[in-house]
Amino acid sequence: MKPRHPDAPNILLITADQLRWDYVHAYTPEGFIKTPALDSLAADGCLCERAYSPNPVCIPARHNLITGLPARYHRFDDNYFGPGSKVCPWNLPTFAQILSDCGYATAAIGKMHFQPERRATGFDLFENCDEVVYDIAEDEYAQFLREQGYEQTGSIHGVRNVLYMQPQQSLLPEELHSSSWVADRSIRYIKSRATRQRPFLLWAGFIHPHPPLDVPENWAHLYDGCVPPRTFSQTPLSKLALENQCIADLPDEENVNRMRELYACAVSFMDHHVGRILKALDEEGLRENTLVLFVSDHGEMLGDLDTYQKFLPYDASCRVPMLLRWPGHITPGSRRTDFTDLNDILPTVLDAAGTPYPGELELPGESLLAKTPKKDRSVQYVEHQRERKRWCCLIGERYKFVHAYGDREQLFDLHEDPEERNDLLWGTPGPEILRIRDELDARLLEYEGRWGLPNYVADGKFAEFPPYEIQNYRECCFPSFMVQEPGAPAHTPLAEEILRAIANEPTVHLENLHIRELLTSCGEMTDQEVDDLLERARQQGN
Repeated sequence: MKPRHPDAPNILLITADQLRWDYVHAYTPEGFIKTPALDSLAADGCLCERAYSPNPVCIPARHNLITGLPARYHRFDDNYFGPGSKVCPWNLPTFAQILSDCGYATAAIGKMHFQPERRATGFDLFENCDEVVYDIAEDEYAQFLREQGYEQTGSIHGVRNVLYMQPQQSLLPEELHSSSWVADRSIRYIKSRATRQRPFLLWAGFIHPHPPLDVPENWAHLYDGCVPPRTFSQTPLSKLALENQCIADLPDEENVNRMRELYACAVSFMDHHVGRILKALDEEGLRENTLVLFVSDHGEMLGDLDTYQKFLPYDASCRVPMLLRWPGHITPGSRRTDFTDLNDILPTVLDAAGTPYPGELELPGESLLAKTPKKDRSVQYVEHQRERKRWCCLIGERYKFVHAYGDREQLFDLHEDPEERNDLLWGTPGPEILRIRDELDARLLEYEGRWGLPNYVADGKFAEFPPYEIQNYRECCFPSFMVQEPGAPAHTPLAEEILRAIANEPTVHLENLHIRELLTSCGEMTDQEVDDLLERARQQGN
């Protein structure tokens, strides 16, 4: 089948995971970060200054991206894993499915994070590289490592459980790191399609800079002493922000700063491989007829406001980089100052391919290439979770208003307080603040009723829930997949991988972490084995 548009371009979508908007140099030219590949995309195309994730966590954001629809329809209001996970309804068209139907060759390489994992609807080729692998048969990257003689390495993406956000370095050679593999396979695919008649859609998905921050040794010291100190809130944190403090398990400021340095290193390492993919396009003569989009699924608090991870309505969590390049169609060096989000990706891809959306539902997004745009981009709606843990927010030109169903409301003045350190509703707000709050509340109700989960707005009011109670969580996913293969050698003991990962990271001291609680409660080690691990760590300076 031929594409419906005679000049349909190739489409290259590149995604990072957990990349903050301000850790791309083009967004913060006065800053310290080095991202030459992404900067080149911005210089040759368009930078979206106020791009957001509509739901700042991996699985929901990615389902918004590929279906163009919110959790109201695809059902992922948060991450869900395992046999009891939700699944995306079969009748929601994805951009890969639509382009495949109109003649595109379609491929997904790297982290996709769909549920079920192999159900990447619409991709002719799917080479998976997920961050937590439960079955080696479902992960091409894990199979590749086995072929390279690394079947005994369990923590192939870094030690995730007891060292989730701790400084550490990769257990693999740089050339076998997942970021290298995603670029290698993407380049191979681009070269294989260069002389074909059909256009291609390629989604290249990097895991970095998502923790664990398993940076190769040669990249681990790019930013020693360069990362600015973190910010702290001047008003009390929300319950979800307090809950996220526990995830990091970072005991002191030196430890936090080193984690922030390695996050920056992971960004530059990922950027290096983005550059390799873009170079392959040029070498194969595909630059002029390829729409390139780069975006992250969400950000990372990184200790700012004294909290970590995503899930939160603050810009460090939900604001993302978004870059587009299409020679002859997008003005080089242009910048959009209106609001854009991941919901705009599907209509943009379809617009470039010259094919209409075949679904019956109204899309909240609109093509970023639209000649006569209709979407109201004066505000941005963001949502997350369900019941007492749910929040939604509306971001305007100046103010951000957050309604949390099981917690208090928040209001931030983004002009005077871009770091969101001062909640204007804390204490006794004056009449002008209350007027602004009421205006944003009314408008947020409209968006929540139209695009949010069903039944959270009734009779012109937000649904009421009991107060949310903080539930502290520490990452406890243990490597398990390599030993599932019959006859395969047992992987390296976890204690050995922990010690190797932190051997060159002197800010990590295991005795200051909650490793006994994690390792013994999950049955991974006995108390005596933990004692032995701690003693060996002390001897090597950790």
